[in-house]
Amino acid sequence: MMLSTHTGLGLERQGMFRSTERISKEETDNFDDEMQSDGNGPVEVSEGLQSVALIDNRTLRRECLRRSLVSQRISWVVAGYGSVEEWSTSEDLHPPLAAIVFHLGAQKATDAADQIKKIVSSAGALPVIVLADSDDIVQIVSALDYGVRGYIPSSVSIEVCVEAINLALAGGVYVPASSVFAIRQSITSDTSRNSRLVELFTPRQIKVADAIRQGKPNKIIAYELNMCESTVKVHIRNIMQKLKATNRTEIAYKIRDLFPSDTA
Repeated sequence: MMLSTHTGLGLERQGMFRSTERISKEETDNFDDEMQSDGNGPVEVSEGLQSVALIDNRTLRRECLRRSLVSQRISWVVAGYGSVEEWSTSEDLHPPLAAIVFHLGAQKATDAADQIKKIVSSAGALPVIVLADSDDIVQIVSALDYGVRGYIPSSVSIEVCVEAINLALAGGVYVPASSVFAIRQSITSDTSRNSRLVELFTPRQIKVADAIRQGKPNKIIAYELNMCESTVKVHIRNIMQKLKATNRTEIAYKIRDLFPSDTA
C-alpha cells in the first residue's frame, strides 16, 4: 500500500512536470511565431517590421544570441543564418532586411577579412556589424577598414549589443569605449615621445639615434642617410653627450621608449 501511494505520487509529479514543460514550449513557440524568425522558413510578422540577419556558423551560439536579442523586445525581427549563402537563398522569406550582424566568435577580423568583405559587398548600402570575442584595437580598426558599420566585443551586455545595432540602423558607427580610450592613449603617447625627441635631438640626430637603436653599423647609417661616415660619428658623439651615454649600447637602451616599437 505504501509502495502504491509513492508510485502514484511519482506519476502525478511526472504529469505535472510534463504539463509545465508543454506550456513553456507552447508559450515560446507562440512568441517566436509572432515576433521572430529562426531562418528556416516564413514568419508571420506585423507589417512595416524590418529584419536583422544574424550570420553565425555555430547553431547553438546563434540561437542563444537570437533569443537574447528577442528578450529585449526589439522593434526588428532577428533571422538567423549559418552562412552568407544561406541568408541569400532565404532572404525573401523574411521582412525587408535592415542590417547584418556577422558573429566571428574567437576568430580575428584580420583572419576573416575575405568573409567580412564579401558580406559588406553583398549588403550594399545596408550596415554590417561585426560581433567578436576580441576587443583588440587592431582588429577593430581592421574591421572598420573592411567597411563594417560597427564592432561589438562579446564582453558587452546584451543591452549594449542592442543599442549598438540600433545605432547602426540609424546610420551611426559603433565602436567599444575601450578602443576609443586605447586610441587616445596611443595618440597621447606618440605625441609625448615626439616632443621628447624634438627637445633632445636635431632631425638628423633623431634618424641616427633610431638607426643605432636598430643596431645598424656606421657604414649602413651613412649609406641610408646619404652622409659621410665621419659625419655619422660626429652625430653619435653629440647624441652620447646629450644622453650622458658612454657607448652605442647605452644610447640604444636610453632611447628605447622614445621610438615606436615597429619603426623600421
